[in-house]
Amino acid sequence: MATDNVVFLEVIEWFDETGKELLHRIPEQGSGEIKWGAQFIIRESQAGVLFYKGKACDAFGPGRHTLKTGNIPIINKIMAIPWAMTSPLRAEAYIVNMKVFPNLKWGTRDPVAFKDSELGLIRLRAHGVFNIQVVQPLLFINTLVGTMGRFTTEEIEEYLKRVIVSRFNDHLGEHLDSILNLPGRYEELSAGLRERLRKDFSHFGLGLTHLYMDSITPPPEVQGAIDDRGRLNVIQDLDRLVKLKAAMAMEKAAENQGEAGAGLGMGMGFMMPAMFADAMRPQGGGPPPQALCPDCGQPITRDAKFCPHCGHQQVIIDQCVKCGKNLPANARFCPRCGHRVDDKPAATVCPHCKAENLPGSAFCNQCGERMGSELK
Repeated sequence: MATDNVVFLEVIEWFDETGKELLHRIPEQGSGEIKWGAQFIIRESQAGVLFYKGKACDAFGPGRHTLKTGNIPIINKIMAIPWAMTSPLRAEAYIVNMKVFPNLKWGTRDPVAFKDSELGLIRLRAHGVFNIQVVQPLLFINTLVGTMGRFTTEEIEEYLKRVIVSRFNDHLGEHLDSILNLPGRYEELSAGLRERLRKDFSHFGLGLTHLYMDSITPPPEVQGAIDDRGRLNVIQDLDRLVKLKAAMAMEKAAENQGEAGAGLGMGMGFMMPAMFADAMRPQGGGPPPQALCPDCGQPITRDAKFCPHCGHQQVIIDQCVKCGKNLPANARFCPRCGHRVDDKPAATVCPHCKAENLPGSAFCNQCGERMGSELK
């Protein structure tokens, strides 16, 4: 895969030995002088993009492709004498890993505020797993990778966690009134949060294939209040509840401290182990022979640049941050909404506690209040 030799043509290919690389650039360090006639080999689980003279020339599907640049062996070096034998016709080949990257972890680093209709303002911790896949290689390179030589899941996982936690807080505030009603709704909440996040991920050329919630846990004092409420509903007698708690305290005092500590369990739990089995179960017997247009849903060939049914461009260079419209290469304004391309959305500031949240957040991560509620 040498890209700076004088005579021989290059054979460009790449294998991911780590299982964590989303993208690899050839050459990995600096730029190269890929020659006319170089062979670009792309596997079924990959996509290739050639950058020539600083611009993306084309996207390549699976197969062997012959690259056409202005670098001709030997003659190229002679013509590059004014530039100290370095050809100005620089070229780089990017190979994008199109497989699904499973079992990425997400969770609340700090507890998020939730306004419970029964228990008041409480703070919750949540954890889960999600799977991602690159669906638009060129958009992925332009928005996240830039000129990096390699890009792994570790370099993007932390940012995606923050996005998931922010949208999780909004989704929970809009679809759950109290954590007392949480059991049995994990699948429904996971599906709704996944749909909410797909637009955020699509702006970076990424697809969110699966997302699962493993646990949503209130602090220990809230767990104790829930346990007391459950006992009260069963006993229906406050005097008998007080006597029961006194008897339980005496029993704990008589027990061995180590054994008592081992019996403190997981609180409410809220665990759904079956979701792990669904996440790890193989999804079909291999890639389909055709893909679907994301705009009209009609089948198209995997190497199509435009949809033959609706004309939707399949290779996305950039998207409008306001309405999501696909943008031409040199667009300065969105052709649909007129939004300026280089005008990025600002962070949403909570009017109550002045904490910064992700753009478009509906509920504050710090105080749990709805954004802009004072104006209503």
